[in-house]
Amino acid sequence: MIDQETRRRIIALVRREVVPAIGCTEPMCVALCTAKATEQLGCRPEHITALLSANILKNAMGVGIPGTGMIGLPIAIALGAIVGRSEYQLEVLRDLTPEALAEGKQFVAERRIDIRRKEGLCDKLYVEVIVEAAGRRETAVIAGSHTHFVAGDASYGRTTPQTDDDADEIALNMRMVYDFATTAPLDEIRFIEEARRLNMDAAREALKGNYGHNLGKTIDRPLSKGIFGNTIFAHIISRTASACDARMGGAMIPVMSNSGSGNQGICATNPVCVYAKENENTEEELLRALMLSHLTSIYIKQSLGKLSALCGCVVASIGSSCGITYLMGGDYERVCRSVKNMIANLTGMICDGAKPSCSLKITSGVSTALLSSLLAMEGKCVTADEGIVDDSVDRSIHNLTSIGADAMCATDELVLDIMTSKAPPHEK
Repeated sequence: MIDQETRRRIIALVRREVVPAIGCTEPMCVALCTAKATEQLGCRPEHITALLSANILKNAMGVGIPGTGMIGLPIAIALGAIVGRSEYQLEVLRDLTPEALAEGKQFVAERRIDIRRKEGLCDKLYVEVIVEAAGRRETAVIAGSHTHFVAGDASYGRTTPQTDDDADEIALNMRMVYDFATTAPLDEIRFIEEARRLNMDAAREALKGNYGHNLGKTIDRPLSKGIFGNTIFAHIISRTASACDARMGGAMIPVMSNSGSGNQGICATNPVCVYAKENENTEEELLRALMLSHLTSIYIKQSLGKLSALCGCVVASIGSSCGITYLMGGDYERVCRSVKNMIANLTGMICDGAKPSCSLKITSGVSTALLSSLLAMEGKCVTADEGIVDDSVDRSIHNLTSIGADAMCATDELVLDIMTSKAPPHEK
């Protein structure tokens, strides 16, 4: 059993990492920083400079900005200055109106925004926004996580007050994650149900329009049913891909993110929810499986970092595999087997930015999650004689994160070089 103080700290961690977000979190992070700098300036900026880490640039280049019909950072920055409110955090553009959008487009057209890579950085998540007007200048800086302000006002504070839990984040391990999720009093973890509501609503929203590559809707069509059947598997990948389609396609809807990523939040939530419904699991089993999924993702991210060269769907799919294994009746050993099976399969999937085709990678991750759970329930597990898998599940996880955080750094640089050297669409 997990003692009360440890439970309190874990709950504080989950509440900090599992939060609502409208749109892709990287452009929203830049919009948030812009909103903060503008609030400090006290008036509409005449010019905005954004200095960004490579990973922020990579993840913000090709994604739709909610409610705009536009792609990329310039419009997100403009709207951050015009209607953004830092108190909304990753829902910073919640107050967007058609009038504000028109103003934002004009601001972009007048070339008032300068976006550059910040050189000499070690941080993968770094946003520095400088706003200028009437000879005055203000700066805001976010680093480390998507809402963590490290400079830019007199208090050098955050968008939310710093707490003891922020200063002394609890170090997780797989046994702690499993024990907390499966034994904590239900009332203490019931808040995770909000992830189900938001992320399954996002999947339903996708049916109302044509977002991204329409992968979720495609899987639901007659031709696909002839291939995948009307199965739990098809329903899971359809509902998960649909939510990603809507989010990456610019739908003006909130999703519940995990560790600064809406797609990770979707991937940690929707497969578990669909499986629980079709398997007729109880409400308690669903809530515990959701907590197991989200907390596993948070645990892996503690050593991987918020942004990396490794696609986040690898992390979140490991979480959903744990949750589904639990819903299948799996104990701790079977959950650990599912983790090892996942690591043996998906390690090395690159992140080449946030974009509509993220739904394809999420589908690959969720498909592997189901396969890994089935193998685990059959007592099958990749052994320590194979590849990077270790006898210890925690060492296996750290082998994965070492590759993603350290060994793939050169990959990250090359991916960004490829993305930034391509000709703009109007020049092709």
